[in-house]
Amino acid sequence: MALVNDPGELRARIAKACRVAGRMGLTRALRGHISARIPGTGRIFVKARGPAESGVRYTTGDQIVEVDLDGKPVAGMPEGLRAPSEVFIHTAIYRARPEVSAVLHMHPPTLVLFTVVGKPLLPIYGGYDPYGLGIALEDIPVFDRSVLINTPELGQEFAKVMGRKRACLMRGHGITTAAESVEEAGLIALSLNELATMNFHAHMLGVPRPISDDDNEALQPAIRRLTAPSKTPGEPAPSTATEWRYYCRLADEGISRE
Repeated sequence: MALVNDPGELRARIAKACRVAGRMGLTRALRGHISARIPGTGRIFVKARGPAESGVRYTTGDQIVEVDLDGKPVAGMPEGLRAPSEVFIHTAIYRARPEVSAVLHMHPPTLVLFTVVGKPLLPIYGGYDPYGLGIALEDIPVFDRSVLINTPELGQEFAKVMGRKRACLMRGHGITTAAESVEEAGLIALSLNELATMNFHAHMLGVPRPISDDDNEALQPAIRRLTAPSKTPGEPAPSTATEWRYYCRLADEGISRE
């Protein structure tokens, strides 16, 4: 993987993460966006909206635009594209959390259902996905409003609720994840969606049982190994990169590559 300080490569990674999100059902049509901090600057790359876009599932690098932390274009905007109206989700998190290099906002239907009915996402499995278990054990916060985060003030309000967590649910809206890399932000969202899907099916079958405290303790080494931070800011850790490679190949099946 190329270094994160290559602007073209960073745009391509955001575009690929969007295609993964679309392929894996984290959103539909045009709804959702992913961003990354441009190292050494006060700017970000973010997936654009507008009549010239192709939708999340078919995002390409030329649909990733550059804005400052006020959400304003740095050097103009390609014709037919604009920053997403909810760019303030991204900018507020980057302002509040200097350790964050990437932010994802998507609308997974099953996760949205859990926010609507107020059911918690229980840690119902361990060995099935220790990474997902680690997220379930983090006491995921919920932003209890269904509005668009389309002003700096709402962005600040949302970032305060999310705090230092890796993920935040948004009532009747979607999810947001924040991570050290674009790839990690994507994997957090995928694991959270899988956790919601399994919880949903478990409720359909009966009464879900969280794993035991003993099993939780026994799985902590695996969770620490899978969530170990990267040695290079903005780049995924080896375990993240390995799993992400699978989703990238799956996402690009049947569509042209950049």
